[in-house]
Amino acid sequence: MTRTIPCPACGAPVTVYRNPVPTVDVVVYEPERGIVLVRRTNPPLGWALPGGFVDYGETVEHAAVREMKEETGLDVELTGLLGVYSAPDRDPRQHTMSVVFCGAALDADALAAGDDAAEAVFFPLDALPRNIAFDHAVIIADFSARYAQPADRKCG
Repeated sequence: MTRTIPCPACGAPVTVYRNPVPTVDVVVYEPERGIVLVRRTNPPLGWALPGGFVDYGETVEHAAVREMKEETGLDVELTGLLGVYSAPDRDPRQHTMSVVFCGAALDADALAAGDDAAEAVFFPLDALPRNIAFDHAVIIADFSARYAQPADRKCG
């Protein structure tokens, strides 16, 4: 999608491209505890996988590890790529595309809400909260379907 605006310096037409914004999310699953979700303090409200926007100059892998630490207090090792989610309506604020990783917490007991998370909680996959933000219910369902056996839920 493009539009043309005048150049602020000379007035000549300049084409501006409108592209999806890159984000990351991380699925951390512990067989005895479940999956890590955070309760968002900013709209859209609800429970979500930890994640966020990729900063300029940052790799998606670094962004995923950084966002996990900021939102949950967890240091994680990324264990694999679950998928890329890019439906134009996945985020009501704007068109985003998320690279979704699986990760292993180095110390799951360090879980604590931080940054823009009001809570950070392990939820059993069969007892998820109702209000899940974005398309994260789809992502969690994909994770559960792909890694049906608890021993396989390391994603990678």
